[in-house]
Amino acid sequence: MEIMDMAKLNDSQLNQAAEILTDTLNIGYPTLKDAMEEIKELLIPENTLLAAVEGDEVLGWGGILAPEYDGNVFELHPLAVSEKHQDKGTGRAIVEALEKAAREQGGLTIWLGADDEGEEGETSLADADLYDDLPSKLAEFDPGTHQAGFYVKMGYKIIGVMPDANGPGRPDIFFGKKL
Repeated sequence: MEIMDMAKLNDSQLNQAAEILTDTLNIGYPTLKDAMEEIKELLIPENTLLAAVEGDEVLGWGGILAPEYDGNVFELHPLAVSEKHQDKGTGRAIVEALEKAAREQGGLTIWLGADDEGEEGETSLADADLYDDLPSKLAEFDPGTHQAGFYVKMGYKIIGVMPDANGPGRPDIFFGKKL
């Protein structure tokens, strides 16, 4: 597996990246057209997009957006790994490469937002009254089936929540990590 700049991918590989985005984050990118538009929008010099590639196959990809707060803070967005390559170190390799890129650009902090928008709710923060004793709810946080579990294993901490961001009982959870 090689981690490479997505600007160097050919059209077929960019289509694979779009398919991965649609397959893994279909709430946000329900069609291949939506996913390709997102990639084209993100694929600008201010952002860093990296793909995990094996031969001509794209296994997954992710990005850090243009730095904020005088270059101190980077947003990790998105991270998408094909289902057949999940739980094999692909996502970890991409995130570690993105963290390294952020550090090399002077970043001190990396953050991401992770929507808990599943119909049933995925984390222990879903359907909870986050306006009532939020600290205790955060102390007892359970990622359940949500991708939050991956980020917690990668050393990310909850740095905030936006209650009802995705509808009643569906928060956006903000994670951060010191670089």
